[in-house]
Amino acid sequence: MGVSYSTAKWLAPASFVIDFAAQQYGLFSTPNMQDVNDQNLSFWSPQPYFIGAFFFPQQLVQLAWLYRLWKLDPSKAGERAELDMQTHYVPYYVVGNLCIATWMIFWNSSQLKASNVFVTINSLSQLYYIFGLLPPMNTNSTSSVLTHVVAKTFGGIGVLDLLHNTSAGFFKDEVPTTAVKVITGLGFAALSASSDWIFGGCMVYDLLALTVGQSGSWRTLLGAYTVGSAAIVAGKNLARPPYNGPESGYTQSATEELQEHV
Repeated sequence: MGVSYSTAKWLAPASFVIDFAAQQYGLFSTPNMQDVNDQNLSFWSPQPYFIGAFFFPQQLVQLAWLYRLWKLDPSKAGERAELDMQTHYVPYYVVGNLCIATWMIFWNSSQLKASNVFVTINSLSQLYYIFGLLPPMNTNSTSSVLTHVVAKTFGGIGVLDLLHNTSAGFFKDEVPTTAVKVITGLGFAALSASSDWIFGGCMVYDLLALTVGQSGSWRTLLGAYTVGSAAIVAGKNLARPPYNGPESGYTQSATEELQEHV
């Protein structure tokens, strides 16, 4: 899946605007996002304000990323490599924005099984890109750093969105079974163990949001998972720094291996 630079520079901002407009609809319509959440609580329901608190700074990072997509000149060799990194991610970025915009329409209509289709597509596509296609970060490249932050935060909050919608759509008002507790612990442990600081931080944040959103012994267990996830992320990344350096696995030519898209 690839697009030309000339297409990417229009398609990516357009998808951002569509998603942003859908988020405003979700916030200010009746019922709004939180109304639907409060009517469909389940064992993976986070504290809703955590999603809002994540949304604002993540939008700012996206704007910085989009600004570079427009500003850089593909006719200049140095800037072309920067643009290749960004253009490589654009199809997945666009899919994510359009899926979340569509998800919002179904969510606010309380059609949670339908909305789950779109949140699943978004979350799995972002995870596929992060773990399967995203080149190692070049800390000397602003575009590389921003692309990592945008993709990993998009995928990181996507994990929480998927859990939230799935539980609300199919297990409304249910308490966690032993299987749910085990799946939650093992799933987050596995993702944390394979994460850098950015995506790993998102996993810790997701668990914290779930912890605050739940109650009783389930909240206590989620709190323990949060501490465990933080320990895994910190231990893994301190032992093997994930970015430029002899232990990172990074090679300077990684971004140069991307195919030409113009």
